[in-house]
Amino acid sequence: MLIFGNLIYVSCLLINAIAILSEDRFLARINFSPSSYDPAFGQSADASVQAKIMNLIASVRTLMRPLLILVNTLIIIYELVLG
Repeated sequence: MLIFGNLIYVSCLLINAIAILSEDRFLARINFSPSSYDPAFGQSADASVQAKIMNLIASVRTLMRPLLILVNTLIIIYELVLG
């Protein structure tokens, strides 16, 4: 059970780290902002690894935020009560 709890903590922290990335401050500097990505002529938009990573970041930021609020709240309450 200890390994499963640590796995939940680590996955929650990694998803939190992806969810809080700022497009203007951080992602635009390293060309991972969706607005700065321009695929070359004749290539599809999903051909590169960079495009897939940008889609993953955008998906996590869009879909996981409400769930992360709930999960983070539950983890904090759990740690306050039992920790």
